[in-house]
Formats: sequence, C-alpha cells, structure tokens
Amino acid sequence: MTRILAAWGVHAFTALGLVVAAGIAALLVEGGEAAFTRALGWMIVATAIDALDGPLARWARVQEVLPGFDGRRLDDLIDFLNYTCLPLLLIWRAGLLGDARAWWLLAPLLASAYGFSQADAKTGDGYFLGFPSYWNVVAFYLYFLKLDARWSVAILVALALLTFVPLKYFYPTQPGLANRVVCILAAIWGGMLVLIVMLPSASRGPWLLVSLPFPLGYLMFSWWLNRPRTA
Repeated sequence: MTRILAAWGVHAFTALGLVVAAGIAALLVEGGEAAFTRALGWMIVATAIDALDGPLARWARVQEVLPGFDGRRLDDLIDFLNYTCLPLLLIWRAGLLGDARAWWLLAPLLASAYGFSQADAKTGDGYFLGFPSYWNVVAFYLYFLKLDARWSVAILVALALLTFVPLKYFYPTQPGLANRVVCILAAIWGGMLVLIVMLPSASRGPWLLVSLPFPLGYLMFSWWLNRPRTA
C-alpha cells in the first residue's frame, strides 16, 4: 500500500504542472507586463516540476507499481502545454513578432507536434533526438531581450527546423556524469532566471547576459556531442 500511495503521489506531483499551466493561461489572457512576467515565473516552476518528477518516478518505480496508468503520457501532455503552447501564446500575446509576422509561430508549433510524436524522441541511451521544444526558454529570452522581430522570427524558424534534424541533445535528468553536471549548471541557471523575473526591469540586463551562456552552451555542447568519432 505504501508503494502504491507513493506512486500515486508522484503522478499527483506531475499533475501539478497542469495546475500551473492553467495559472499561466489565465495570466496570458489577462495580459500586460506584470502578468507576462508572472507567467514566465510560473513557467520556471513548471520546468522545475518536470525536472523532478522523472527521478521521483524512477525512485517510486511507478511503472512497476501502477502499470495501468501511463505517467509518461500525462507528462507529455503537460509538457506540450508548458514547453510549447503557452510559451508561443505568450510570444503572440506580447506582440514580440508584430502582427505581420505572428503567423511564423505556426512553425515551432507544428515542429513541436512532430517532435513530441516521434517514437524515438527520447533515445535509448538517454538523449533527446532533435531540438527538444524548449520554447519556454526561447520565449523567456525573446520577451526580456526585446529583439527586433526579424531576429526573433529567425531564431524561432531555425530552432523549429532543428527539430527535424536527428541530432542528440542532452536530457539532463537521465543518469550519467555529464548529465549530472548539466543538472547542477541548470540549477544555477534556473536561480538566475528566478532572479531576473523578480528584479525590476532596469536591473535585469546584466543578469540576462550572465545567464545566456548556459542555454547557448547547452546547444553547442549537444552539437559537439554529435561530432564524427575517429577510430
């Protein structure tokens, strides 16, 4: 009974991401700088939940204890909301692309649907295959950096196209020394993002620049991982 309760507790923890998604959606409908900033803060919370529920599920052996309930399906449903739909909705609601270019948001939306539907989206050796739909991270930086709309479109389209390129990307919460290092760095970076959300707008600039090396380094290190190996 203890194991069953623990397994259901993990699923309930995962489902908290759906509750957070509802709050984010309400803030995006409300609109305005304060609401958008709070929505980004809750996206960080949703990401933290997603980062923790996998290790908790392995610890509680939820697949073994509750074989009739597919936690991965629940997780994918919530992730598609929190990593794709709501971040793209924020970009649109905040007018980051302007009215004339807003239709470009269909590119990451459709690319993400393809990525989530791939049978090998998560490889057997513990990696993501193709750009892993981190549109929440993209939305965070596009919102606070206030790039020219043309640059924002270029970034969105380039990353959407990378969804279809079968390159491996680090899956930080999987076992392995490199992944543990990425998790530690991600925790530090996450703290920076929380600070950015909490700071007044005039004080965010330096922290945005300090935080940028982690997501850029994640991409470059993942691409380096795919380099041809010599015998």
